[in-house]
Amino acid sequence: MAEGIAQLSSGERRPLARLLTRIENGDPSFRPLLPGLFAAGRGAHIVGITGPPGSGKSTLVNALITEWRKRGKRVGILAVDPSSPYTRGAILGDRIRMMEHAADRDVFMRSMASRGELGGIAATTWIAAAALDAAGYDPVLIETVGAGQSEVEVARLAETTVVVEVPEMGDEVQAIKAGLLEVADIIAVNKGDRPGADRAARQLRAMLSTAGGRVERKPPPVMVTTATAAVGVIALADAIDAHRSIARSPLEARERAANQVRRALAALAARRAMESADWDRIIDAVAARDLDPLTAAERLLDA
Repeated sequence: MAEGIAQLSSGERRPLARLLTRIENGDPSFRPLLPGLFAAGRGAHIVGITGPPGSGKSTLVNALITEWRKRGKRVGILAVDPSSPYTRGAILGDRIRMMEHAADRDVFMRSMASRGELGGIAATTWIAAAALDAAGYDPVLIETVGAGQSEVEVARLAETTVVVEVPEMGDEVQAIKAGLLEVADIIAVNKGDRPGADRAARQLRAMLSTAGGRVERKPPPVMVTTATAAVGVIALADAIDAHRSIARSPLEARERAANQVRRALAALAARRAMESADWDRIIDAVAARDLDPLTAAERLLDA
């Protein structure tokens, strides 16, 4: 175990790739590594990039990688793609937009399938992020699937959450709905070369200044970017870096740690229930209406 952690810390890419595969597949053999994995963490800045489909998240991530590499940073990326509800497979195509960095030894890209998980990320994303941290990548970017208004799980994991919007986001009521924008630490109105981008940014600033949100929380900055031309990317990278110290205040850090543990325990409880010998029998009983779902859940948790 110590040798495995040492290989990660040395920056070797192949052991990291193999470990991530074991983590994603739920291989129980990686569990003894967890204490050492988290102890080896170097304090990487975990940055979530989320937003609706078509907002240009992958292209913006690619531009941020370029900027951070100019600053001498080693960048890790976890790109989560939606899975088929039938086969649980995924295309895993986000990295195609980041191919210019594929040969860079200081950039590590990993695509992950959501495998039916709701909220825009996979169940094992937080452990995978810890592995990238232990391997010396900082920042670690987590790009979610195309997220809707209620898919905000990344905010429980990331220290800094960037919500990417586009000028054609709808009317003012649609834009300010609680959920995705409410968890934003920074908002990037991408595709700023399109008509209405500056107007959309002004509307968001005006509405967020009066919308409220978390107690004593300032409205997030709203920035305009054009990822394809790298316009506004330097300012966005500066804003993300500046938010790091805010995210690590004692109150924010404690709340985030509690949320991570809460989510992890829920995922472990769900997995244990599915591994129960009674799983298929109880499912059949509920499907046949011989058992109600609440009683079924209680029996699985008691098993």
